[in-house]
Amino acid sequence: MGFKAFVGKLYAGIVQKNIEHMRKNGVGLQHKTFQYLINEATTTIFGVDHGFADIHSYEDFKKRVPIRDYEDLRPYIDRIMRGEDDVLWPGRPAYLAKTSGTTSGVKYIPISKQSMPEHITAARNALLNYAYETGNTKALDGKMIFLQGSPEMHEIAGIPVGRLSGIVAHHVPSYLQSNRMPSYQTNCIEDWEEKVDAIVDETIDQDMRLISGIPPWCQMYFDRLSAKSGGKKIKDIFPNFKLFVYGGVNYEPYRARIEESIGFAIDTIETYPASEGFIAFQDSQKDKSLLLMVDAGMFYEFVPAEEFFNDNPTRLSLEDIELDKNYALILNTSAGLWGYSLGDTIKFVSKNPYKILVTGRIKHYISAFGEHVIGEEVEHALMKIATEEGLDVTEFTVAPQVNPTAGQLPYHEWFIEFGKAPADLQAFAQKVDKVLQQKNIYYADLIEGNILQPLIVKVLKKNSFVDYMRSQGKLGGQNKVPRLANDRKIADELTEFILN
Repeated sequence: MGFKAFVGKLYAGIVQKNIEHMRKNGVGLQHKTFQYLINEATTTIFGVDHGFADIHSYEDFKKRVPIRDYEDLRPYIDRIMRGEDDVLWPGRPAYLAKTSGTTSGVKYIPISKQSMPEHITAARNALLNYAYETGNTKALDGKMIFLQGSPEMHEIAGIPVGRLSGIVAHHVPSYLQSNRMPSYQTNCIEDWEEKVDAIVDETIDQDMRLISGIPPWCQMYFDRLSAKSGGKKIKDIFPNFKLFVYGGVNYEPYRARIEESIGFAIDTIETYPASEGFIAFQDSQKDKSLLLMVDAGMFYEFVPAEEFFNDNPTRLSLEDIELDKNYALILNTSAGLWGYSLGDTIKFVSKNPYKILVTGRIKHYISAFGEHVIGEEVEHALMKIATEEGLDVTEFTVAPQVNPTAGQLPYHEWFIEFGKAPADLQAFAQKVDKVLQQKNIYYADLIEGNILQPLIVKVLKKNSFVDYMRSQGKLGGQNKVPRLANDRKIADELTEFILN
């Protein structure tokens, strides 16, 4: 055992005590966080506008602070970007995280000097928690890579601006700097494909032990490593590679192909980071759910997903949630986001401790006929049948076809890129449709009532989704293919990639 692994093992035990405290005191820590946030922001412009001085309870807060998305909060963000102080949080943000929004174009999310350390602490704790549970600290003695955006930044009103992953790169603890790859120069390459090729060149002969990133872009890295090495498996290129850390998307659709590329079923840690805050991480190799960060400068609210678009939806704090119910996640943070709709839906699978699964995006659903099919349902249906039949799904997305060929009923159109495709596509589609009906009774009713016909699968050519993302200028980094859309913007673009 190397020195860093030895120290990591000792430190993991200390960190574990803090995590255990968080596990046992979720509601109390959320109450404490709520009071801290209100007290700190009382004299800010937002706090004065919303009467924070008169807020003494969560009920008071809900009466004064509405749920907002980025566009609703934008007037305050614009004031920050004009150089004003004390707008959403005391002082000015330490950073503005630049991110792409589906409806707002580019978004600038404030990160304060209080919230920035929470991103680093949660990521560190995810790794040390794994080390404590498994006893595996060897990753700390070798090289590790985080496939991420460029760390280069520019300024707006004197505030550094960049992608979250690039900002975080500046805060990697000093004791890990010598382990981290790629080089700063390579990390600054903007063109994703050029960057991946440079990373392959830098890492192919290194002792890589931990690899982290969004699964589809890690798969691209693995594919190019294999090609560069003459077709070797990743386990033969990196014999000490034992841990894959990912976030941003559901891993299951990618698992089979990634494990085939690596050559074995590697240990994984799922994380749930966002520019707005580091929300949760997987705290056990025996359980895929994520431990909610209840003591990380964020007060959470939960809106039943079916009520989200109501004029006056129910808003719940942690102590009032129910298990196995979909909620839209609302954040209040130590960077000054208030009643902020993150856009994600989650469900709780445990209250002791509070653990969640990410189930989709509140605006990524199909309800062209009232079915309200969500991401969790389509992923479950597809992966259940793909796993049973030993198929390899590379990527997919689903959209409604409301104007089918004359004489046809409308249907859900599934665009799937396979690594290994089904021999009988129609039989495969029927099986997936049957599982989806079992998951969503509204969808089943529409099929049975002959309002919709069963889903139709269109098989796409190899690398179709990579080519599509490249055409949109969204290749690599934190960009992800939406699983669902209630319109045909993506679907119509993908029709040119259909395999005849």
